[in-house]
Amino acid sequence: MTLMLGFCILAPLADAIAKLLGDSVPIAELVFFRFAVQVILLVPLMLLTGRNFYMSRDVFLLAGLRTLMHIGGIAMMVTAVRYLPLADAVAIAFVMPFLMLILGKALLNEEVGPVRLAACAVGFVGTMMVVQPAFQTFGWPALLPLGVAVNFSLFMVATRRMARDIDAISLQATSGLMAVVLVGPMLLLMPAGIAPELSWVGFPEGTFGLLIGIGFVGTVAHLLMTWSLRFAPGATLAPMQYLELPFATALGFALFGELPNQLASTGILVIMAAGLFIFLRERASHRARLAAPAQVPGAIQAAE
Repeated sequence: MTLMLGFCILAPLADAIAKLLGDSVPIAELVFFRFAVQVILLVPLMLLTGRNFYMSRDVFLLAGLRTLMHIGGIAMMVTAVRYLPLADAVAIAFVMPFLMLILGKALLNEEVGPVRLAACAVGFVGTMMVVQPAFQTFGWPALLPLGVAVNFSLFMVATRRMARDIDAISLQATSGLMAVVLVGPMLLLMPAGIAPELSWVGFPEGTFGLLIGIGFVGTVAHLLMTWSLRFAPGATLAPMQYLELPFATALGFALFGELPNQLASTGILVIMAAGLFIFLRERASHRARLAAPAQVPGAIQAAE
């Protein structure tokens, strides 16, 4: 849960960097740098620590599908934050934990209790309170974070399926290489006049450092998320992602002077309250599980 908290702090920062880049860098170039930095950071680390790229055929195919979902999710979120306030875009995407509970139950047979399900349902209602004014104001871009939610829910389920079969660093390095191979040729060959968002424009003033930054922050964030899924079910971790919202709101105000309107603010508070409730409940449950074994010897001794 601590690892997922780190992800919740860093993920809105990556979205804020994407918003700072705005229209100066095409989406394909931004996505390419996001993964190229990941490769530069993780492939040498893999080799130095004796890891390798081997994976079974099924894991390789799942890694490829996961990479495609990752590329698509980043592209949709980058487009969304160009139009929407940062906090609104992140909040609308928070239909995702609700979807993850359903997918975790349906695809991975993860236990989902009624209290946790009820708290996520409350968070989902809060998300809808943010969608409504955003759609009225910005139109179709308000729907992009919903696409991100569906995409990233499937991405997290795929990560959960793979987390115990492959090391997080190896997985992220392999995904980075796959993404660079997929996006790089298109970026270099696509004429700017045909599809401006899929072409290369170089480094407009002030963008190089931001491109390196989004790659670094995104790489560390997803490493933390992948490690967290190795140690806890997605259904347990999903509600914690609601904690991204206060960080996104603070960044949006500090960098862009954005604040959600009254209805959206109420929805964000509802979402945060649901996530905090689940976080505290899971921590108490974890402590109870840790304390339980210590009671067993005493109980056995008393029985004897």
